[in-house]
Amino acid sequence: MLEKILVKEIVAPVIIITSSVLFYMVISRITKKVFRVKTKRINEKRQKTFIGLINNCIRYFIIAIAIMMILEVYGIDTKSLVASLGVLSLVAGLALQDILKDIIVGCSIILEDQFSVGDTITINGFTGTVIDLGLKTTRIKAYSGEVKILSNRNITEIINHTVVENNALVDITVDYTSNLQEVRETLNEICESFSKENSLSHPAECLGVEDLGDSGITIRVSIPTSYSDKFALARKFREQVKNIFEEKGIKIPYPQVVVHNG
Repeated sequence: MLEKILVKEIVAPVIIITSSVLFYMVISRITKKVFRVKTKRINEKRQKTFIGLINNCIRYFIIAIAIMMILEVYGIDTKSLVASLGVLSLVAGLALQDILKDIIVGCSIILEDQFSVGDTITINGFTGTVIDLGLKTTRIKAYSGEVKILSNRNITEIINHTVVENNALVDITVDYTSNLQEVRETLNEICESFSKENSLSHPAECLGVEDLGDSGITIRVSIPTSYSDKFALARKFREQVKNIFEEKGIKIPYPQVVVHNG
């Protein structure tokens, strides 16, 4: 009789643990295959994060069931234990509700493909590149070097500058005495050579007169580019305009103050 009891208390837990491990391995493989098919549009990093989250939930669930079954083998009343755990879970849920909100929003960001690591985004007035996307927090690094860490639950409005092509708008001001036709032709030539030189997806374009200012006429140029490159390309374009305008004698005005003696 004693041997039967010992066999039951030793062999049964081993069988339960072995079966649980094998069951988890099978379910984990099925989960990976299913979610890889359903999440083809999500990039690899997000896909791994989401599959890892699902597998963690499954693993903890299987562990909990296995523990209950082993306790039953040893004659422990699991019903009262489950009731006690339910109360503790309720208390823990109330205490950790902010963390749960972060995780839920993090999963939503991953599933809805709102942004990913490497994207340039604006959140709550802060613009930068996403350097880390977790289930609890998101880290954004500005061009000046500051890193902002946001709880996912606080991410309400997002501007993603990376998902579509951007335009660098460059305003060039010329003197009122300048020949506008010559200025436009010159800017078109610069746009054509600049587009080839920088291998732009679409050629830069001179849009025309944007403003009649106090000291000159402002002409706007549009340069199609990614958000991360738009500022560098705009600076490079202005430099070329300055050099070519000097060669052709096109004046770039500057504010002047006229003083009259009484």
